[in-house]
Amino acid sequence: MNTLDTLKKRRSCRVFNTKGIAGDTIVELIDCARLAPSARNVQPWEFVAITKRETLQKLGSMAENCRFLADCTCCIAVFCQDTKYYLEDGCAATENILLAAADLGLATCWVAGDKKEYCRDVCKLLDAPSDMKLVSLIAVGYSTAIPESGPPKRHVKEVLHWEKF
Repeated sequence: MNTLDTLKKRRSCRVFNTKGIAGDTIVELIDCARLAPSARNVQPWEFVAITKRETLQKLGSMAENCRFLADCTCCIAVFCQDTKYYLEDGCAATENILLAAADLGLATCWVAGDKKEYCRDVCKLLDAPSDMKLVSLIAVGYSTAIPESGPPKRHVKEVLHWEKF
C-alpha cells in the first residue's frame, strides 16, 4: 500500500478476532515506531508488547474506554522518559505504529495514556521504571469489522488557511 492510501484508509477498530500476530510483525511495528521524529533526537521512548491473555484482560479492566484491550491479540504500551517533549515524541511513535499496522493489514485503536487515571495502574502492572510516562496503549490485532469509511471528517477547505488564519 502506498503512504497516502494508508493514511486515508486507516481506521480505529475495537473488535478483534483471535488470530495471533507473528513476533516478527510486532518487531516490525516497533522498528517503525523508533524511526519517528523526536525533538532534539532524544528518542525517549520504550515499548512494551503485551500478548499474554491474562495481562490483556487486566489492561481491559482498568478503564471503561479501554475494555476492548481484553480482546485484542497484542497491546503495545508506549512509554517515554519524562523529557521536555516526551508527549510529542511518544505521539509521533504511536502514529507510526498505527500507520505501519494499517499497511500490514492489522487493525488498531489508540488509547490515551498520559494524565489518565489508570496510568499509575498500567505502569505498575507492566513494571515500568518510575521515570517513564505512559503515552499510549495501542490495541493491535486482526479484525473482520474494520469499517470501510470512518467517522465524518471536516473537508480540507474548512481546515486549511493560507498565509493567515
